[in-house]
Amino acid sequence: MAVTVEQYWRTFIEAFPEYKGVKFEAWSFGVDEDELAELVKQGEKTATTSGYETYKVEEEPLPQVGEVSVILNEKGQPKCVIETTRVYQTPFNEVTEHHAYLEGEGDKSLTYWRKAHIDFFKPYYESLGLEFNESIIVVCEEFKVLYV
Repeated sequence: MAVTVEQYWRTFIEAFPEYKGVKFEAWSFGVDEDELAELVKQGEKTATTSGYETYKVEEEPLPQVGEVSVILNEKGQPKCVIETTRVYQTPFNEVTEHHAYLEGEGDKSLTYWRKAHIDFFKPYYESLGLEFNESIIVVCEEFKVLYV
């Protein structure tokens, strides 16, 4: 039987009562939800990148340090709990090799990161009526796993 997000959160709170009362979001990564959730669980993926303009279009708040999230797989099942430790904005074409490495995908290189993110951002931006180019501002987040 699949565990619901609420059940998972209650189990997390039992293990970490200091987070009782903390608000959380439950979400999955935009592409390859299962694979990326697994990389987070394994500690290989400790960062992510999103398009700054997309937050305004989708009326979503920007991520903040200290936010707690339940990461879901593609079936919406909880896989782990993370806490955001750093958030900053930078042009897409200035994302560093270090950030690409922290994202933990592919061979962890900046070359791999750039190709994968261009492949994701171009159609995503188009679907929102936005234009992607390599000087767009992106939101870089770093996080730590609190619970698996």
